[in-house]
Amino acid sequence: MRFKAVSVLGGLALLALGIATSNAKETISIGAVVPLSGGGITQGEDQRRGIELAVEKINADGGVLGKDFRVIIEDSGGRPQSTLDAAKKLVSVDNVPIVIGEYSSGNTIPLGEYLLQAGRVHMNVGSSSGKLRNLGDGSFSLIGLDNVSSGFAAEDAIKMGYKKAAFLFPNNAYGQGVNAQLKKAFEAAGGEVVGATLFTEGQTSYRRELQQLARYKPDIYIYSTYGKDATAINREAYELGLTKTPWYGIYLLMCVSDSPKEVVEGHIGMDLVAIGDNGKSFEEAYRAKHNEGFKSTFPGFAYDAVLMAAKAIEMAGSTDPKAIEAALMKVGQGYLGATGSITFDSDQMREKQPYLRAVYKDGKLESR
Repeated sequence: MRFKAVSVLGGLALLALGIATSNAKETISIGAVVPLSGGGITQGEDQRRGIELAVEKINADGGVLGKDFRVIIEDSGGRPQSTLDAAKKLVSVDNVPIVIGEYSSGNTIPLGEYLLQAGRVHMNVGSSSGKLRNLGDGSFSLIGLDNVSSGFAAEDAIKMGYKKAAFLFPNNAYGQGVNAQLKKAFEAAGGEVVGATLFTEGQTSYRRELQQLARYKPDIYIYSTYGKDATAINREAYELGLTKTPWYGIYLLMCVSDSPKEVVEGHIGMDLVAIGDNGKSFEEAYRAKHNEGFKSTFPGFAYDAVLMAAKAIEMAGSTDPKAIEAALMKVGQGYLGATGSITFDSDQMREKQPYLRAVYKDGKLESR
């Protein structure tokens, strides 16, 4: 009797294992690496929200290839090494064909490099460094790179009558890229860059940098920052009286979302979170689920990436990364997403982006 009991239990265990294996086969998974801790937590959390809303929509519509769809989300910690550790887990343990991420260019570039070496598809949803263009086949960008965003910002500032600009950007891959591209675009549009400061991230105070910036006596300050750095910079700029001169944020919501609203009231800038009918539907779903508006610039890009990835897998009829890559290039030819029409160029980067001018008033962005 004891032998038979053990056999029955063993059979039940094997049956349970079989059910688990069967269930696993009924799920198609991709991965995402976003900052759910560290300096970019606000942006990472918003990316996570966008991802989850997309997954809910896909599964409500029947899943992918007749199976449930999920995104395994890992925390980058906002650091290159932890970003890579998260990506290695998604590749070696979860065996996902696609990884979405990250947010900071300094993390996204090594993430993309690793994924391509591992033979996986990379989808950038938050970084704009021009160096992303050099990653190669298999790396797609759903967000316009520095030349796209800087071109809009330069022309927009000139249209408003501001001809003398001072720049303030972080001294990292993102800040260096936007500084160079914006200077080129601003001067080409007939403006003068009277000074530029690249600041070291993670300081408790930026008064020295801000006082140096004020000496340039610009018509407008053009800046981009996020997280705790944004909180300190915006507060101290307000305390020093620098906000009597207009401040123009590149990705305005990213620049102001972590700051007390009174110190960034009236900041202007360029941004794009959602646009058009699909953007409106996404925003409505976001508000219904979270009972608040967007917290950053980036949930729409993550939302679009998940939907496009699912469509590419469906089109490929496979989870083979190479097949998905080819299908994704086809999907990305006028795809109407929450962030507008998405068309990839020959380098698999987004060609154009319909940015909007916005102003921060009463704790929210208003389009102008």
